[in-house]
Amino acid sequence: MIAKAGLLWQLFWSFIRVAPTAFGGGYAMLPVIEREAVHRRNWTDKETLNDLLSLAAAAPGGVGVNAAAAIGYRVAGSPGSVAAVLGMTLPTFTLVLVLGFGFTLVADQAKAIAALQGIQGGIVGLIAMAAWRMGKAAVFDASTLVILTATLASLILTPIHPGWLIAGGLLIGSAVIAGKGWLGLAWRLERPKLEQQEEHVYPEYYI
Repeated sequence: MIAKAGLLWQLFWSFIRVAPTAFGGGYAMLPVIEREAVHRRNWTDKETLNDLLSLAAAAPGGVGVNAAAAIGYRVAGSPGSVAAVLGMTLPTFTLVLVLGFGFTLVADQAKAIAALQGIQGGIVGLIAMAAWRMGKAAVFDASTLVILTATLASLILTPIHPGWLIAGGLLIGSAVIAGKGWLGLAWRLERPKLEQQEEHVYPEYYI
């Protein structure tokens, strides 16, 4: 019981430290979630985390909260999900209230506007890093590259809802695997292990 309570506290504390990096949306915090769950806590490996993040992105709701729920459930079941989601949401909720009130006091000041523009640039970098990390894990052969290219083109050039693209990706991926198996061709579901041996260093974060 004590060990389980300690694990729940670790989940809560870990995600309460991750949550303040959520400026710009959940995708901006994915590199920090990876650092905490894989490199610092050893709760999961990179491949499993990428699968969890894919599910979190496909499910309704914020990707950061979904990822916390998925990781918490994997580590400690339903109580782990509750602890991780509480850790993820409490600081963000508090910060939004405080910043929302503070912003009304300085919204018209040039320095505040300039600071927010600088934050936006940093957010673009964090999201790009998360996209690069997920892309390296997800795109590992010609078929996954074609699916990625078709999805990006559809998002940019057509009004198709992303939900349909996610469903289409599931169907196409399953069809490709089934087709390769029927033709007797080799297929795999992830990048070869030797290509995954890469360390990533992220700036430290504090709360």
